[in-house]
Amino acid sequence: MVNTRPTISLEDMAKAGVHFGHHTSKWHPRMKEYIYGSRNSIHIIDLNTTKEKLEVALDFISETVASGKDILFVSTKKQAIPIVKSIAEETGMPYMVRRWVGGIFTNFKAINKRVKQLVVLEEKLEANELKAYTKKERKVFGDKVEKGNKIFAGVKDLKTLPGAIFVQDIMKDALAIKEAQDLNIPVIALADTNVNPELVNYVIPANDDAISSIQYIYGLVAQVIVDAKAKRVAPAKEVTESKTTNKE
Repeated sequence: MVNTRPTISLEDMAKAGVHFGHHTSKWHPRMKEYIYGSRNSIHIIDLNTTKEKLEVALDFISETVASGKDILFVSTKKQAIPIVKSIAEETGMPYMVRRWVGGIFTNFKAINKRVKQLVVLEEKLEANELKAYTKKERKVFGDKVEKGNKIFAGVKDLKTLPGAIFVQDIMKDALAIKEAQDLNIPVIALADTNVNPELVNYVIPANDDAISSIQYIYGLVAQVIVDAKAKRVAPAKEVTESKTTNKE
């Protein structure tokens, strides 16, 4: 399969502020190889290494999605949530924002059961199938659905464990990374100058605070996912049926 990826421009990354790290006093030594230098006590990320690592990450995302697996987007950082959620919905990928639910990977069956119950209850409410209950009871059900959707809305269609997770903030979403590691689920993540990049499989050295930086990188990820979904191979059964039809 030929891999196509969007053009990654050093100039565009610079305009988006991808290269701005944290204050030099808050750096993580293991980010040293990705740091170009410092300016006014702020570490500057080497955009050449960012480009290299981003290309590797995008290729992996493309291969994963094209094979039929999903990428679960994870972000609980307030300013990033709208961007991450929008990209996930735009690409039809699952997401977990606001807060990480402990056990969503390590106790997947139980969590999945809760999500299914939420979906059933929501469908019944929308179809007005709970007339037998009092107005007060229906309100309780409605509140339960609303509360559940705040947490699980992005994983309603997640039937199996994802092919990988994409984490926006390594420090803030350390629990998600730990659960993924426990089950050998590959982790892709932005890595600012204050984090340990060795915690993830596919590191993207970049400013993980600036909205412009997040938008730029997630925009590229979205393009790759949309393209990869278009290349997904049809299930063996469908291919067999197609061949049979052609023979007839």
